[in-house]
This record gives sequence, C-alpha cells and structure tokens, in this order.
Amino acid sequence: MNIEKRVVELVEEKIAEIERPDLFLVSAKLLPNGKLMILVDGDNGIGIAECAQISRYVGFKLEEEDVIKTAYNLEVSSPGIDFQLSMTRQYTKNIGRDLAIKMTDGSKREGTLTAITEDAVMIDETIKEKGKKATVIESVIPIEQITETKVVISFK
Repeated sequence: MNIEKRVVELVEEKIAEIERPDLFLVSAKLLPNGKLMILVDGDNGIGIAECAQISRYVGFKLEEEDVIKTAYNLEVSSPGIDFQLSMTRQYTKNIGRDLAIKMTDGSKREGTLTAITEDAVMIDETIKEKGKKATVIESVIPIEQITETKVVISFK
C-alpha cells in the first residue's frame, strides 16, 4: 500500500466530514526521518482546531489499518510563510500580497500578485531604471517558467 496515497485519502475524508470546503491538502510526505508531514491550507486560513481534528483522524486510521510498520511522528500544520506556493488555490488566497518569484532561467522577479490563471500569474512589478522614476508594469509570468514562489513579508 502506498502510504502517502492513503494519507491523502484520509485527509480528504476528514476535510469533507468537518464541512470546510475551503480547506485543501497541500502535501503529504513521509520523510526518511520517520516524520509524516501533512500540510493543509484554507482559502480563509486554517486553525489549530482543524489541524488537530485532521491529525487525530489520520493518526487513528493509520494505527487501525496498521499502514505504517515503523515508528513515526505525525505533524499536521498549515504551510508556513516561508513555504513556497505550489497550487493555484494558494496563489488565489495571496492576491494583493507581494511575491518573490524565482524563474527557470535563474532570474528573480518581485511584485504584487494581481491575478492567477491556470497557466500564468500576473504581478504588478516595479521597474527602477537608473536616473528615472520607478514605474509599475503588469507582468504576466507563465507558471512553467517559475521554479519557486514565496510570499514576501514586509515589516515596514
């Protein structure tokens, strides 16, 4: 049995049961150190209570079904602010926030996320040329050219 596949099924069952259609699974990975890491997010955020419910349900079912034969630690959380965006729903919930984007060619782009489609993100990017006033342009960046996207936190 594929452990990660079973974990995905269990998380989705519990999300349906707690009737929060805005919640979604970001990832489920069994790491070599024995940590089973489940990341769940929500269009309107996710609280500790929901993480605990998912953790209890998944943990109980995994034990009941004896899915994992070795010792493991189960961790259910929301992706931290330093976790890269990987799903359209994660981009959607961050519209209006500043993003740092690494491109496949090695370049970096920064701007305010204005929209997301199935195959591209749109950002308002500030272009500053020496001796000229900074201008803001809307840039369309194809998703296949992105290797990493993170939300930029400003403490200004």
